Amino acid sequence: MGEIFSLEGMRVYVAGHNGMVGAAVMRRLERENCQILVASHGELDLTRQSDVEGWFSRYKPDVVIVAAAKVGGILANDSYPAEFLYKNLMIESNVIHTSYVSNVKKLLFLGSSCIYPKMASQPMNEDELLTGSLEPTNQWYAIAKIAGIKMCQAYRRQYGTDFVSAMPTNLYGTGDNYDLESSHVLPALIRKVVDARDANHDQVVVWGSGKPLREFMHVDDLADALVFLLCNYSEEQHVNVGSGQELSIRDLAFMISRIAGYDGKIVHDRTKPDGTPRKLMDSERIFSMGWQPGIGLEDGLSRTIEEYSNIID
Repeated sequence: MGEIFSLEGMRVYVAGHNGMVGAAVMRRLERENCQILVASHGELDLTRQSDVEGWFSRYKPDVVIVAAAKVGGILANDSYPAEFLYKNLMIESNVIHTSYVSNVKKLLFLGSSCIYPKMASQPMNEDELLTGSLEPTNQWYAIAKIAGIKMCQAYRRQYGTDFVSAMPTNLYGTGDNYDLESSHVLPALIRKVVDARDANHDQVVVWGSGKPLREFMHVDDLADALVFLLCNYSEEQHVNVGSGQELSIRDLAFMISRIAGYDGKIVHDRTKPDGTPRKLMDSERIFSMGWQPGIGLEDGLSRTIEEYSNIID
């Protein structure tokens, strides 16, 4: 398909450039002929509207990628519901509105697969949004992300802006968060397994039954998909971005153990919550446009396990 928007010569602001997704987007944008704009939290507090307006007025971005968010796993979401709702609503509201006021040419907002109902039909396509109740343990984050999607749609309808949204599946890879108090399941498992291997522990405890099915994609694949969407997509409907492959948490734990060279036991703590039983994205929309992920789970895990091992050495 022909490119409908060019990044050539554009000033591209990556909001959240220090996060895993933002950093991956930065690496991917280096292959484009554009100027990358960033601002640290010390320079720009995205929850303060006046700060955002002032920064946009000074640096005048042409393209905005909203990868900034307060994120975390089940424990963090359940423990800090007000923070997850307030901070994410403020970040997206300020950046999206100021992008409109500043005549930004293109904006891409990043959501999350948790926007879909807990018992959504599988695989989840874009039409599943708002068709049922959310997973209670991360509903606060999900509600904020749904609001961001709707903001992009509303600004397109009322003001004719070229604002689009992408919904990534569960991500992992370079720059991930390995803090067991706030991390997602895959980096948490990598840390537990590698730490147990290095300490010669005979077992690793995994939250829940291990039965839930999850889809995972390397963050570098997402970054590639986002650049693809910026250049090739301009519609109101949000777009799922996934790998199309799923496996159980138990099988994931065994795969990580095998790749890391750990031969201890995997023990399940069934007193802990499982979360959503199954969460597989229907990514046929972006696949049909001509984009496909390029990093298989085995290769991606090998790379990520090595990166974590190097961090702790």
